[in-house]
Parts: sequence; structure tokens; C-alpha cells
Amino acid sequence: MVHAGNVFAITYRDNIVSTAQSSPIIIAFRQNDRLGAAVLDFGGNLFSAFGTTLGGLGDIAPYPIIAYRGWIGGIVSINSSHVSRLADPPEAVYYLTTLVLQLIPYTLSGGAGVNLGLAFIRPKSCYQGGKWLGIPKEAIRDVLWIYLLVVPLFLLASVWEFFMR
Repeated sequence: MVHAGNVFAITYRDNIVSTAQSSPIIIAFRQNDRLGAAVLDFGGNLFSAFGTTLGGLGDIAPYPIIAYRGWIGGIVSINSSHVSRLADPPEAVYYLTTLVLQLIPYTLSGGAGVNLGLAFIRPKSCYQGGKWLGIPKEAIRDVLWIYLLVVPLFLLASVWEFFMR
């Protein structure tokens, strides 16, 4: 939408970026505290992903959240001059790599939540063992296994984002 010049998308992008300028993450980055910015970004991403996982218990919640995150990823693909970040090859590699590195753990955490929700509501779940609060314990263990990937992937994404810039 921003590449087509949609005024709503460009205005929304400008508002989001303007608001983000006063976030502790950006403040730390501006003060050349790359590690602090990366740690704050990592924590924010992990907290957000955990919320999406829990939202998956309702099975539907992660889908609009994922669509919104994808839309945000698209509208910030222009810079403050409203020129595509994809026009400059080094900037395009940085931007797309950052996007993919964040997309993978967000996708895993959202999928883990949907699996939890489906395991909770299915009358004949493939999880046949014991349950905790109505959720099969094996499904909960699967989420923990997935988070063994999600946590380091978010850490990698944050380190990339703030140390490769």
C-alpha cells in the first residue's frame, strides 16, 4: 500500500514510526547502547509472541494479529522520505533479513498457540495423555519445545537488527 502511495498507509506508517522514536529501544539505540536496545527488543518480541501463543487458545486470535504484524512490516518498508527501503540493495538485505528473522519465531509461537487451542477443543485430540486445566500436557510440552527455538531465534533477530545496522 505504501509503495502505491496509499495516504492512509503512509500516514499510519508515519504515526507508528513517530511514536516508536520515543520508545526505550530507540532511545537506547540512539545513545549507542546497541546491547540495551537488542535486549529490550528481544524482551518485547518474546512478550508479544507469548501473548499470541496464549491467544491461540481461542484458535482465531493469532490470525488477525499475524495479519496486522505483516501489514506493519509492509508499511515500514519505506523510509522517512517515503522512498522504498528495497531500492538500496544493502538496506533491502538488512530490512528483509530482519523481517524474516522475526517472522520465523512469531510464526512458530502463533502456531504453537493454535495447536494448544485445537488440542483443548477437539473432542478426540491426538493428545491422549493427562490434562492440565483441560489442555493436554503433551501439547503444553510441545509449546515448551517450540519455545526452545523461539527464544534464541528472537535473540538472533534482535542482535541482527541492532548490531548489523
